[in-house]
Amino acid sequence: MTADSHDTSDPEVRKALLNTETAKIPWRELQRYFASGAAIAVDPQLDLVAVGSEVMADNKRQLEVWIGDGKVGPVADHQAASWYEADTLMWAVVLSPWVFVQPIVGADPKDI
Repeated sequence: MTADSHDTSDPEVRKALLNTETAKIPWRELQRYFASGAAIAVDPQLDLVAVGSEVMADNKRQLEVWIGDGKVGPVADHQAASWYEADTLMWAVVLSPWVFVQPIVGADPKDI
């Protein structure tokens, strides 16, 4: 399934598409995205798929709210270091050119 072959103007289609493209991955495997500035942190209180859906829809108003509230934004150096040290397991979804990441609270990287 690709965005090109589906009506991504429909929020339910966007969410279904993103659900198939979301994966668990250890933060350590995402270092190259962080190093290139392409890793975007999503607060654990938000639904990663819902955030991805709004990005796909280019909903700037909602994204500005989340960014303003500090709930979505580039991964900070201190976050990256903490996640690396803890070997944090993440939910991740690629929305080129970015990778949106969200820590899985209480998860072990062996849970993949």
